[in-house]
Amino acid sequence: MKAFSRTDRSVLGRWWWTVDRGMLAALLMLVVVGVALVAAASPPVAERIGAAQFHFVVRHIVFLVPALVIMIGVSMLDTRWIWRTSSVVLGVGVLLMVAVLFTGSEIKGAQRWIPLFGFSLQPSEFVKPAFIVVAAWLIAWQKEKPDFPAWYIMCGVLYAVVVTLLLLQPDFGMTVVVTFVMGVQVFLAGLPFRYMALAGVGGLLMILAAYFAFDHVQSRIDRFLDPASGDNYQIEKALSAFRNGGVIGTGPGQGEVKMTIPDAHADFVFAVAGEELGLVFILILMGIYGFILLRGFQRLAGHERLFAVLAAGGILTMFGLQTFVHMGSNVNILPTKGMTLPFISYGGSSLLASAFAMGIVLALTRRQPRSGIARGGLTLRTKGKA
Repeated sequence: MKAFSRTDRSVLGRWWWTVDRGMLAALLMLVVVGVALVAAASPPVAERIGAAQFHFVVRHIVFLVPALVIMIGVSMLDTRWIWRTSSVVLGVGVLLMVAVLFTGSEIKGAQRWIPLFGFSLQPSEFVKPAFIVVAAWLIAWQKEKPDFPAWYIMCGVLYAVVVTLLLLQPDFGMTVVVTFVMGVQVFLAGLPFRYMALAGVGGLLMILAAYFAFDHVQSRIDRFLDPASGDNYQIEKALSAFRNGGVIGTGPGQGEVKMTIPDAHADFVFAVAGEELGLVFILILMGIYGFILLRGFQRLAGHERLFAVLAAGGILTMFGLQTFVHMGSNVNILPTKGMTLPFISYGGSSLLASAFAMGIVLALTRRQPRSGIARGGLTLRTKGKA
């Protein structure tokens, strides 16, 4: 953006020279890949439900425009407005999650969506990043004011409310993600190792309890451990898609196995990428996700504010874990889980929530210029004011 000089003090000028442009470019690459893969994967799905051929592509682009606005807009906020905005999103999201239990639409045995303006909104997608930011703020507050013990109670209550609402939907996969991220945040905040060990044991007990409490969790784990114990149609087709694609793929739009995958545009879009674009491309795609994660943690390494480290670090952990679960279930190294691939899978709620989450990361990893004697006449330091 040559229109902005380093001395430009406008809002856009300050944003352009302080935001991590490398991470922003990588995120925009994912957006472009997402449009291409939804366009390739969704027509057969649309045909099966009797919709227009590009029904899902059009809807994906409709959500993409506000998603980009949200990501750029949030990335311009300072840390104080980040946690304020997240607090509002969390409060509204929790209320909508309660409403979902009474008025939500049931899809495939789960009640997670609420009809809104002709679309289906999944409030839990927005609660995830908002909860991470609010929890980070409470933990950082306790570190700054050790004599204020209420953060323990508030964090515990918020976590219990969010997890309870997730399990009532039910959405055990997202419960695991939220729990894992919370554990990472508490670890980064300096919790003694013995408590982390107890938390790990507690997590394993929670998985064991879910195995016996939820039939769909038990079924997925059983089918993963013993494929002959149940229906594995989608994962078998996904693996066939990877085999059919080979190293260089069949070519854009030339995939055949994708035609038989029911959720090719969403939960199994990674398999479509493997079939049509091949091993080389999916390695590049994994590299883009890896670059975003490494870049983000690198920018946080020398940050002065604990809140920024916990909030952005928690969201990056969520981003990486969700990516790993999606890819892992597609290649059968994890039990199948209906989890979208950030910025690529079809899903309006997922796209908007991912944009909100990564806008927060871009905001908290921005750097502020300060005057000083340095190479090029400018020294950059991590933005530290909360």
